[in-house]
Amino acid sequence: MSMFCYQCQEASKGTGCTVRGVCGKTDDVANMQDLLIYVLKGISIYATRARELGVENQEVNKFVVDGLFMTITNANFDKARFTEKITKALELREVIKAELVKAGGVIDANLPECTTWVGTADTFEAKAVDASILKTENEDVRSLRELVIYGIKGMAAYAEHSFNLGYEKNEIYAFIQKALAQTTNDNLEVSELVALVLECGKFGVDAMALLDQANTTTYGNPEISKVNIGVRSNPGILISGHDLKDMEELLKQTEGTGVDVYTHSEMLPANYYPSFKKYSNLVGNYGNAWWKQDSEFESFNGPILMTTNCITPPKASYKDRVYTTGASGFDGLKHIADRVDGNVKDFSAIIEHAKKCAAPIEIERGEIVGGFAHNQVFALADKVVDAVKTGAIKRFFVMAGCDGRMKGREYYTEFAKELPNDTVILTAGCAKYRYNKLELGDIGGIPRVLDAGQCNDSYSLVVIAMKLKEIFELNDINELPITYNIAWYEQKAVIVLLALLHLGVKNIHLGPTLPAFLSPNVVNVLVENFGIAGIGTVEDDIKMFMA
Repeated sequence: MSMFCYQCQEASKGTGCTVRGVCGKTDDVANMQDLLIYVLKGISIYATRARELGVENQEVNKFVVDGLFMTITNANFDKARFTEKITKALELREVIKAELVKAGGVIDANLPECTTWVGTADTFEAKAVDASILKTENEDVRSLRELVIYGIKGMAAYAEHSFNLGYEKNEIYAFIQKALAQTTNDNLEVSELVALVLECGKFGVDAMALLDQANTTTYGNPEISKVNIGVRSNPGILISGHDLKDMEELLKQTEGTGVDVYTHSEMLPANYYPSFKKYSNLVGNYGNAWWKQDSEFESFNGPILMTTNCITPPKASYKDRVYTTGASGFDGLKHIADRVDGNVKDFSAIIEHAKKCAAPIEIERGEIVGGFAHNQVFALADKVVDAVKTGAIKRFFVMAGCDGRMKGREYYTEFAKELPNDTVILTAGCAKYRYNKLELGDIGGIPRVLDAGQCNDSYSLVVIAMKLKEIFELNDINELPITYNIAWYEQKAVIVLLALLHLGVKNIHLGPTLPAFLSPNVVNVLVENFGIAGIGTVEDDIKMFMA
């Protein structure tokens, strides 16, 4: 095999991609990503030891987070960016190594190979095989190590978004680096790796809470909002991904230019924030989940800004209209540089491009309703509690997570359609596109689909559950009439899952398939201790959940 990757739900044949990623990632880029993770482990070993001696290197902290984020599925396909990142990583590794020695630390010969590997740009590929996931031969150890790594990749995404809004916690950086270092420790028992997985969930909750604070403090609490899904006659820019800081700066720079802004996929929830509603050139949302972008980018006509994952290999017919920024990248696309010294990003090139384009082609019309983050749901708490007490609401279904291309995901549309009318769906993430445009009605004025926002906003669903536990004076969160039927795709869904496990949530159903990186023995541990399960048929699952 020329590569090996099984970090996402679409892993080839349910086991792993070995020639080219189903996502479109080439083998050389896959190996470069492995090598970047490999060197980040070395940096993290030195940084963790240095921290014990009082050394806190903020450049290293930010670099490790950025590097992890770049390797998330569908974030970055640009080999040149990875070459640049690895070159910088090798430099930073020597910097933190020197700081460790200066602080009185000792560099011993027993440190893992990844801390002593050296090379230049032209030898990266030849050395990439040393960084392969499969280098860990024990299947269960490998499974748990990768579960930790994918969890901290998701955590890094949350930390990056928080950083962009001026919010940081060194404790989160410290755990990410400790966890990376621990994945190189061959002396850890399986039980210790399981404990590390659960600790990852704990810091996942912390990272999500920090991002929630950053978003709501900066832009206000999301409000119940009707979002237009039609178009206007002006040229437009379509913004996709997840980064709200990019959204803010783009809206400011397009104001008064005659260029409209539309959200796409996971940027839909930007329409729920009070701070963004003041921009008259924010039209609404265009299109659906990330995997339909090949047709929707075509019909949009104007330029597209990818702020993070999820980008797919662009078609030649619109490739010249796609711009990347932040962690995202693709070979041959124009990339908008990061902020420098606190200055804003310069979106002038994409704005000028938009002025020369035709208006978007309308692909649908109407409105969709969202904005049910925790603060808004708390405002409805009395109504919700009364509905539960009277039996008007029998059960809540958390159907958060990711959408994807697999045909089996039609399950989630049918599941939503077939749910009894006395149930409510709590959602966050692009999984909602499977049912957020269905006419499912309401229960006494409470919509049957409550959209809390992005996958990044899954914290809201946790806060809502904890609040309901408090209101009903329950001892155990699992006593609530809440079922977790979650669709996953990439690593941010992994950290959400680990966060739920840390909080003691049990009997989570995960689909459309269980992760390929979970070995049979690790699956058994999750089943026995947490009741993790897959999905069956819509009819059988609803009967089981409602019993």
